[in-house]
Amino acid sequence: MQTHPAKRIEIIIEAPLLRRLTDALDKADVPGYTVLPVLAGSGKSGPWSREGQVSSAGGMASVTLVTTVERADQVLETAFAVVQPHIGIVSVTDCEVIRPARFA
Repeated sequence: MQTHPAKRIEIIIEAPLLRRLTDALDKADVPGYTVLPVLAGSGKSGPWSREGQVSSAGGMASVTLVTTVERADQVLETAFAVVQPHIGIVSVTDCEVIRPARFA
């Protein structure tokens, strides 16, 4: 089976900004992404957890997508424009995919 190079982009962002991020990705014609809740973590401010929170307003969300190597910079610029002034992390990993047309 042949594989093709791609980029996996993970964005962890404050939950209230999730809609703004997904709207920006949709507008940039990103063909797909996955959103997951972030339950707990630790960072510069120390450990935190969603445990006991009534709403997701104070929580974080993770958005993961795979794109072509050629489109990665455009997607990163789109994501960073939303994340930069807020709490959030953007990471990029080289990966390989089997059906590259799904990520174009």
